[in-house]
Amino acid sequence: MHERQAVVFGLLIAFLALVGLGALAVYTGAIEAPFDRALSTPEEADELADVDVPCLPEETLPVAAKKVHVTVLNASGSSAPLAGTNQESLLERGFTVDAIGNAPDADGVDGPDPMARTQIHFGAKGIAAAYTLAAHYQDPGLVLDDREGGAVDLYIGEDFVGLVDPELVGLDADTPLEDPAGCVPLDEVAPTPSPAPPAEDDPAAEAAQG
Repeated sequence: MHERQAVVFGLLIAFLALVGLGALAVYTGAIEAPFDRALSTPEEADELADVDVPCLPEETLPVAAKKVHVTVLNASGSSAPLAGTNQESLLERGFTVDAIGNAPDADGVDGPDPMARTQIHFGAKGIAAAYTLAAHYQDPGLVLDDREGGAVDLYIGEDFVGLVDPELVGLDADTPLEDPAGCVPLDEVAPTPSPAPPAEDDPAAEAAQG
């Protein structure tokens, strides 16, 4: 009986000694603690990281809101009527909304994931209109595509929380628009392909129109 107790206590003392030595090694930096890693979350990929933002031609003035033709598309993947909500806000500010709906394949089921960032797509002829519209949104992505007309497409992304307050838009009809930081001369930007139109008779598009 006494011998068995001696063996048990001996093993316990040896175990505690090993734990103590391990703790001392970690404390002195001799070995790395197994759980000493900083908690981190994966960085979200920037879907526009490789897209060049075109600079405006010199002395480009804002476009009168009524002359800016916009198609508003819900690209957030949300079932909320974001396209309809934005349509109402833009109409109140004098913009011309040509159509609303859901962005094609933006539901994360049958196609690409929803857009994380609100984006404005436009052709070379619509750059002034696009930058005029962009002033009403919080840091939207600006994407030049190969369309020929001056109309623009507004994709409402997951980051949308509301339009910029009208008093903070800061546009003046007689003051040229400002280039965004890091922009590239317009003639050096390779346009992306024009986006596909929203599908007709799409129940999701009808819901987006709210």
